[in-house]
Amino acid sequence: MKNLLLPLLVFMLLISCNNQKQEQTIIQKIAEANGIENFDDIKELRYTFNVRVNDTLRTSRAWTWRPQEKTATLTTPDSTVTYNYETEAAQHEKTDQRFINDQYWFLFPFHLVWDEMEWEHSEEATAPISGEQMQSVTVTYPDGAGYTPGDVYEIYFGDDHMIREWVYLSGGSRERPFATTWEDYEEQGGIKVATLHRSEDGSFELFFTDVSIE
Repeated sequence: MKNLLLPLLVFMLLISCNNQKQEQTIIQKIAEANGIENFDDIKELRYTFNVRVNDTLRTSRAWTWRPQEKTATLTTPDSTVTYNYETEAAQHEKTDQRFINDQYWFLFPFHLVWDEMEWEHSEEATAPISGEQMQSVTVTYPDGAGYTPGDVYEIYFGDDHMIREWVYLSGGSRERPFATTWEDYEEQGGIKVATLHRSEDGSFELFFTDVSIE
């Protein structure tokens, strides 16, 4: 009996592992493709968030984010602010809004598993800028979520599960869809980050400089 029990247990373990692999969702695959399994080991992320419109630099904000300490430091030409984003967000609401916005662009693929949302996967979709055939996931945030409730994101990605384009729908409205690319990926500390996002006509560019992930 003991001789039969061991092979049976091994067989059941293999079935369990296979089921776990099969149950992995598409949003988990996207997050893992970008290195989310390495995030808990990251002590510090530094990056400068920049926005250029019609060749004019409109925004440039330098961040130091220490996720293990739950702190973020915003450095601008006028000031430097450090706060705990879990306990002091209300006291630093304007800074917190900027932090959420900027790191959302920086690590959006991780938010697919961090945040509460509804999502729908399509295996065949036409990317809005390139016109290429890709997969897509439509993400919908519930009313009352965060600073911009009801927002919708349509993300487009290849078989490698790396995002190549997305469309932002403010409040879920299709009146003014905003599409940009996801390109110029860099990898540091096992984390992959798209450092450049451009509109179709190139008039809008959002890009990251001075990236350091340790």
